[in-house]
Amino acid sequence: MTTAEIHTNKGVLKVSFYEQDAPNTVANFVKLAKSGFYDGLRWHRVLPGFVIQGGCPNTRAGATGMPGTGGPGWKIDCELNGGNQFHDKGVLSMAHAGRNTGGSQFFVVLSRAQTAHLDRNHTCFGKVTEGLEIIDTIQQGDSIDKVIIHEEA
Repeated sequence: MTTAEIHTNKGVLKVSFYEQDAPNTVANFVKLAKSGFYDGLRWHRVLPGFVIQGGCPNTRAGATGMPGTGGPGWKIDCELNGGNQFHDKGVLSMAHAGRNTGGSQFFVVLSRAQTAHLDRNHTCFGKVTEGLEIIDTIQQGDSIDKVIIHEEA
């Protein structure tokens, strides 16, 4: 079982991954996190009552690209057929610019009220299991200080 801690300037989000439903998406996130890709990035899109979005390398200090337009240099396919493909509060899901164009950007759902249209259109790959109250306090420009991956056999 693989879990993560997303350390933000507002607190720590503990995450459990949907390894059975989205194995390639989880592996991609884990690979990026282990390489330090997410360390020092900013939450660049915050829509109250909807989502907080991060994972764009253009939000790193000194980056010159437009926030929200960057990625890791590759794209991954969507995984939409698993049993956990519902955008409930606390779910981590891949952002993309069209089917099969995700890379590093992800969002955390703030409320189920406005997210049914995302189900089976964006890959859900995990859920916040501790620190759920923190996601509601995150504002645009807040930091993702580091992501720590924990792997157990």
